[in-house]
Amino acid sequence: MKKNLITTILMTIATTVLLGILYPLLVTGIAQAIFPKQANGELIRGKDGVLVGSRLIGQPFSGPGYFHSRPSGAGSVGYDATASGGSQLGPTNAQLITRVNGDVAKLQAENPGIPIPVDMVTTSASGLDPDITPAAAEFQIHRVAAERKISEAEVARLVQENSKNRQWGFLGEPRVNVLQLNLALDAR
Repeated sequence: MKKNLITTILMTIATTVLLGILYPLLVTGIAQAIFPKQANGELIRGKDGVLVGSRLIGQPFSGPGYFHSRPSGAGSVGYDATASGGSQLGPTNAQLITRVNGDVAKLQAENPGIPIPVDMVTTSASGLDPDITPAAAEFQIHRVAAERKISEAEVARLVQENSKNRQWGFLGEPRVNVLQLNLALDAR
């Protein structure tokens, strides 16, 4: 019995050191060496090198001169990385229906008569999606151009320049990173 107890304790210490310390250090070191930008969160710096966000985590934009992200269900105010996750509200939930109807009414007031892209009123599974569809970006061109007093063609060009296709031609969907697009607008 004593021999089994000593073996158990030694195995616990060995696996803790191996899998809890050495393996994470090895994986982190390899990631920093091969993919340093991705391993550090793909941080985006604005004017004068000031950190403005991450390309991987969405953030809210509410000003009329900016492209808006899709709604967030992460946390009580949205885009809370510590509360990542969907709302888990079903399609018949009154709270979800009320929120979506409010978003639809607001968006229809901004662009009357134009169909609203679904990602402008639905949250992503994580609640932190940094991207919108090209259709959602095109839906907002008129509002952004009018607010910034520039041509819709120029805003459409920026949307096109900041659009990404499917990864390797078949993974994911075409998308536009909202933070990068808004930074391109500000740099213009």
